[in-house]
Amino acid sequence: MKTRNMRVRLLAAATLLAAGAALAADDFKDIEGRVSEFTLKNGMKFLVLERHTAPVAAFFTYADVGSVQEVKGITGLAHIFEHMAFKGTRTIGTKDYAKEKVALEQVDQAFASLDAERLKGGKADPQKVKALETAFKAAQEAAGKFVEKNEFGEAIERAGGRGLNATTAWDSTRYFFSLPSNEAELWFYLESERFRDPVLREFYKEKDVVMEERRLRTESQPIGKLLEEFLHEAYIAHPYGEPVVGYMSDLQSITRADAEAFFKKNYGPSDLTCVVVGDVIPKQAREMAERYFGRISGGPKPAPLRTVEPPQSAERRVTLELESQRILLTGYHKPDINSPDNAVYDAISSLMSQGRSSRLYRSLVRDKKIAVQAAGIPGLPGSKYPGLFIFFSVPAQGHTNAESEKAIEEEIERLKKEPVTKEELDGVKRRARAGLIHGLGDNTSLALQLANWQVLTGDWRNLFRQLDKINAVTPEDIMRVSKAVFIKSNRTVGTIEPLETAKAK
Repeated sequence: MKTRNMRVRLLAAATLLAAGAALAADDFKDIEGRVSEFTLKNGMKFLVLERHTAPVAAFFTYADVGSVQEVKGITGLAHIFEHMAFKGTRTIGTKDYAKEKVALEQVDQAFASLDAERLKGGKADPQKVKALETAFKAAQEAAGKFVEKNEFGEAIERAGGRGLNATTAWDSTRYFFSLPSNEAELWFYLESERFRDPVLREFYKEKDVVMEERRLRTESQPIGKLLEEFLHEAYIAHPYGEPVVGYMSDLQSITRADAEAFFKKNYGPSDLTCVVVGDVIPKQAREMAERYFGRISGGPKPAPLRTVEPPQSAERRVTLELESQRILLTGYHKPDINSPDNAVYDAISSLMSQGRSSRLYRSLVRDKKIAVQAAGIPGLPGSKYPGLFIFFSVPAQGHTNAESEKAIEEEIERLKKEPVTKEELDGVKRRARAGLIHGLGDNTSLALQLANWQVLTGDWRNLFRQLDKINAVTPEDIMRVSKAVFIKSNRTVGTIEPLETAKAK
């Protein structure tokens, strides 16, 4: 055990040392020339980047599915399935699957009876609910006896794996971790198994975990509450306006059968893109991909999302009165990542937000001292569909949201009327290059970027082309886009006002 732990620590240290050295050798064109790509017969896409700077590799799976695939009644399901993807298969995570399968069906039946009674609302029989809750708990305990806890994660940890994690967003779910390169086959086996043969064991217990996440991150956090209400106000049709974590009533009633149906519809191999970056041989990676992932049956991608957010024609506002400091959010609808002006939005964000020389910092924080934080972000809730360019501010003690809103509006008007200086635009371009170089230094970060650009734009090379596009942005581009997008009728404003202030009015 000590020997293995020492090996892992040395490996991690070597990785950190190699990352800095890699930047000197990894010219953009050089990296592009070392990316291999292939698509399996079932439609699954792979990108493999050789990088022999350390005996490790990052493995990244991008599922082209998120909360936008949900409908009312099953909100939060994409996030729940992300949790379930770590629970194992018919051979991983179980002591006896044949018996466990029967026990899981009994859990489903017990939950269905309980949920049916609870959904009667005021007509539900309290004694019957209590008895059904007891039966449901007993069924879960019986099924739990067959579970081999965290076998999936422990297999990775024993092999020296690090950073095992996943994230769910509005339009993506991403799974990733790193392994010593001589353990690469373990990733191909485990990752293919969890998408070929997942068993959604401990489903209802994991739902409880997700519901607790909602309580902690949304219902108990002022900024979480504001963001949920703000997006509801900004989107009247598109599912970008729905919370990724889901609504509590949906979370309470979602079933294991719902999750299995969601998986079958949205997790086909054509919805998955895998990226491997590190000490790997592309030919060997392809052989293992075909051997393991090739076992997954193919099928057509789900139909494209039909709902399109209609143009906003009037300003919208929402104010929450909470025991909290003041917070201001101002959002403007903008196109998706494939817009010809995507680089212009990135340039505006950098100009307004990045560093102490940024316009919002200089104006609101340094000079006027009316805020402790202020920035502009171009990609919320996501980039696959038309999203929002959001400006936010945290007012300083003794100052108001109205002051911050006025100051931000003044900076937006400057964008429309005054050409950005050459020095400012040069700074934007320097920061863009530095940010890209920084991202290239870490295998996992690079795998993430390659996957993002491949799925969202159809070509991973756009990661590097984006720098050229930012370099081509002109002061006239910034003025043109600002005049078209940053207008009152396209604006949604969300604020938090302290509860004691509201009471005093």
